[in-house]
Amino acid sequence: MKPINIAVVAPIHNRKEETLRCLASLFQTDRTGINLRIIIVDDGSTDGSAETIRTRFPSIELVPGDGTLWYTAGTNRGITTALSYEPKYVLAINDDSIFDENCIRALVDCAEANKRAVVGAVLLDRERPHRVFQVAPQWKFWQGGMQHWHNQTIWSLPAKAWEVELIVGNCVLYPTEAIREVGLMDEKNLPQYGDAEYTPRMRRKGWKLLVDPKARVFCKPNDYPSGFRHLSFRKKIAELLFRPTGPYSLKRRVYSSLGSAPNPVAGLFAVPVFYARVLLGINREGSWGLKRSERSLKDVFTD
Repeated sequence: MKPINIAVVAPIHNRKEETLRCLASLFQTDRTGINLRIIIVDDGSTDGSAETIRTRFPSIELVPGDGTLWYTAGTNRGITTALSYEPKYVLAINDDSIFDENCIRALVDCAEANKRAVVGAVLLDRERPHRVFQVAPQWKFWQGGMQHWHNQTIWSLPAKAWEVELIVGNCVLYPTEAIREVGLMDEKNLPQYGDAEYTPRMRRKGWKLLVDPKARVFCKPNDYPSGFRHLSFRKKIAELLFRPTGPYSLKRRVYSSLGSAPNPVAGLFAVPVFYARVLLGINREGSWGLKRSERSLKDVFTD
């Protein structure tokens, strides 16, 4: 059987040890029947990341940046480079990821078994490896947009790949066909959060979004932002209007909400709902759970 060509892309910036750990785990995964081409977009790192990667992993292709790309443009540069090699899939990852040995094989098997499917991995907290985070967000208007699935563990997940509304960008296997159909991420309006609208855009084009519980990635825990309502008035204005890469950016909120909502009207009106919740001090991005009828013990614990 002919090997499946996959291009792995990741933007990096001054996290050398994290990046090296990620790459080492990537090379240790099961790649049976898979040809991996790894493309790293080094966005102006000054900690010797590029030089060390060249020495330790000479097969990796490095794409230079000037320090202004951030996540979205950095990922886009990697995807653009990857497409020139005509891979069947592009695997977009974060450089703080540690890959389970079977992760890539599981992602590919799931994508191959499901027509027109984009497949994401289960993201696990590196410090508490049984805890799931940022997996299977759902749109909730009265909570201001997409809500993450909190308080879940590897034991409470469905046993088989399940359909979701959005896949967080830490580890996503995109069919090249999907990328060519919808284009790149919106780096102009979402410089740091391009994944917030990317897979929903694919979903609207008829692509199924799946998360496969057999594909597991261990990630660095998120750094949650400090409380917005406790900032001074000047800092609030700065966060809202002049920090487009920040969590409270008005521009980011508008475009991510419009891009991920079921329709533009809901997306637009969810923005003031989000900020109202922020000012009330209930700005955590919500939670949801499977109904009991959807989560029998057999479904949860049967492989």
